Amino acid sequence: MPELTHLTSPSGLPQGNGYSHVVLGEGRFVALSGQISLDADGAVVGAGDPEAQARQVFANLDRCLSAAGAGWSDVVKLTLFTTDIAHLPAVRVARDAYIDTAAPPASSAVQVSGLIHPDLVLEVEAYALLPRT
Repeated sequence: MPELTHLTSPSGLPQGNGYSHVVLGEGRFVALSGQISLDADGAVVGAGDPEAQARQVFANLDRCLSAAGAGWSDVVKLTLFTTDIAHLPAVRVARDAYIDTAAPPASSAVQVSGLIHPDLVLEVEAYALLPRT
């Protein structure tokens, strides 16, 4: 069985409630749980503002990547869950501040009927591969 490292509370993120924010697979694989627009205290950031929420979500993903010893160039897949596809332009502005837009990761966007909190409009999960050593 592969050895896994579970990071339940990377710096700057609230404690996961029954989940790990980051799971490092033996070797190179990194899985990031869906990140939502919560600050370190678990309060919603940007209620009613898709762009503010997207900025917080990508900042949270950045914290998770850092905790895993990874960076945005290691991200191979993003999955975006939004309550309204019309929010995608705002999401892309926030995302593009982090990714290499000339070589973006694979990506999916899914419209959902709701997220874990009624004020949330976006959740993003990611997968990364660490460089070979």
